[in-house]
Amino acid sequence: MSQNMQECDKMSEVKRVALYARVSTAEVLDRQDPEVQLLKLREFVTSRGYDVYNGYVDRASGADPNRPALDQMMTDARAHRFDAIVIVRLDRITRSLINLLNILEQLEAYGVDLICTDQPIETHTPAGRLTIQILAALAEFERELIADRVRDGMRKAALEGKHCGRPERPLDSRRIAELRTAGRSYRAISEELGIPEATLRRRVKREGLINREVQTNPGGDEKA
Repeated sequence: MSQNMQECDKMSEVKRVALYARVSTAEVLDRQDPEVQLLKLREFVTSRGYDVYNGYVDRASGADPNRPALDQMMTDARAHRFDAIVIVRLDRITRSLINLLNILEQLEAYGVDLICTDQPIETHTPAGRLTIQILAALAEFERELIADRVRDGMRKAALEGKHCGRPERPLDSRRIAELRTAGRSYRAISEELGIPEATLRRRVKREGLINREVQTNPGGDEKA
């Protein structure tokens, strides 16, 4: 079977579709009405002879993770209530390349295609699959750039003496000083305060929490 025949057979499998439109209040007025997108989507599916299962509309930023219509559409896609999702452009689903690839991976697992009316992207065609592969490569490149920036930022912060990662637990310096003066070992103090011994030692030394350590060693397991 030729490639063109295979493509036609695949296209014929798309019978029922979902329409998705998203508008943001930050966009210009003539684009805030989702009906502008839905009208174009309906005309497109009518020309293709598709049946519309449902239309999903969100009024939110493309970076907003709280989009009820998108969530419901993905739930319906998982149940395979339609064969494809039709959108105007990729940025209607998300403006993040990485998030887009995650959505496309989910749709592929569900056996649901994605079709754009204003962009040459139809995941059930060879050209569409090639586009997705290119997007995947770009997303991986974006992830590597982000990781490099994070590492560079952490290295810079470390050189400046700044803490990276989770906020450090505050230490009760007065209590630590009392326990050390009473002859308690770092091990005993760490167990009482619920702080790893290595962390306790590092923080005490770095922050100067105890100005003068006791010189005696009643605990017998370490020196001050």
